Amino acid sequence: MSSMSIKKLLIMRFSAMGDVAMTVPVLNALATQNPHLRITMLTRHRFVPMFEWLPSNVVVRGVDLSKYDGIMGITRLFRELKEYDFDAVADLHDVLRTKYLRACFRMAGTRIAVIDKGRKEKRELTGCGQTHAPLKKMTERYVEVFKQLDLACDLSDTTAIDTKHEDFSLVNNVMGTKQEGQKWIGVAPFAAHDQKVYPLYKTHEVINLLADKGYKLALFGAGDKEKSILAQWEAEYTPVGREGEPGAIICTCGKLGGLRNEMLLMSKLDLMISMDSANMHLASIFNTPVLSIWGATHPKAGFTGFGQREDSILQLDLPCRPCSVYGNKPCAYGDMRCMNISSADVVAKAEEMIRS
Repeated sequence: MSSMSIKKLLIMRFSAMGDVAMTVPVLNALATQNPHLRITMLTRHRFVPMFEWLPSNVVVRGVDLSKYDGIMGITRLFRELKEYDFDAVADLHDVLRTKYLRACFRMAGTRIAVIDKGRKEKRELTGCGQTHAPLKKMTERYVEVFKQLDLACDLSDTTAIDTKHEDFSLVNNVMGTKQEGQKWIGVAPFAAHDQKVYPLYKTHEVINLLADKGYKLALFGAGDKEKSILAQWEAEYTPVGREGEPGAIICTCGKLGGLRNEMLLMSKLDLMISMDSANMHLASIFNTPVLSIWGATHPKAGFTGFGQREDSILQLDLPCRPCSVYGNKPCAYGDMRCMNISSADVVAKAEEMIRS
């Protein structure tokens, strides 16, 4: 089957949030370079807003996986999907659920392409990040899946996502109007695993130092615990700037009405400071510069933000790094020495990136 014979393509990726976000620039390239292709992206319902700015030949189907639990549930999902008569299926996840779905499609005669996650290579990276060669970026692994289907997907030849015609009124209500010459910096201090989190007391120092220098800080988090911490940081700094304007440090949790407006705010930032987390990838979708801080994990595993430069990464070269690929193992020394990066170094790097 030639690429032109593929008119309807199903793409599957359900998690994690950062991995799903990394599909966005790839789908943007795929859709732009294959205008004949009708693309359906299958993912979790809460991730649907990530794909809102893609070309019109991309449709996103968000599902609540709890409604398709077990073999019977997944079989029912397959039957629903089969009604769309897809010519090919691209599995960007390769987990038990997608293995079963693609097996069903294969038995129905549908062409299949599957990601090679490089699991063995990633295991070999553990504990030797200083000497190991960089692995393929996750976005490159996604591109390889579409090449299996003979579909054009060149990440160097794609149109940037444009938000200039969007309604920023809610963002401006939360952040205030961006003044001429003012720089906005996002800070996303949290990650799925504690081993990927820069010490919070140091992050607190970073945002206060940057606010003192005249930058406006937008703090990103999710859940009650994170919201409580960020709201406290907001309250401890000067709560009100110019009359009628929000203060210099703003906790955005629960104020923007969901992921879509959070992403719109990220598109207006001059810099995002993030851990190895989903926020790094969300900001990268809009070509927002990202200063990422790495601890237990390592950029060589291939999970850097799309387009992120090597000189925008802060990390320490230690023989124990990475201690795990995903940051889900406790520090062997118990002191998280990989995060012994000074707050002054973070501020200096942030200012260097903003000036460049």
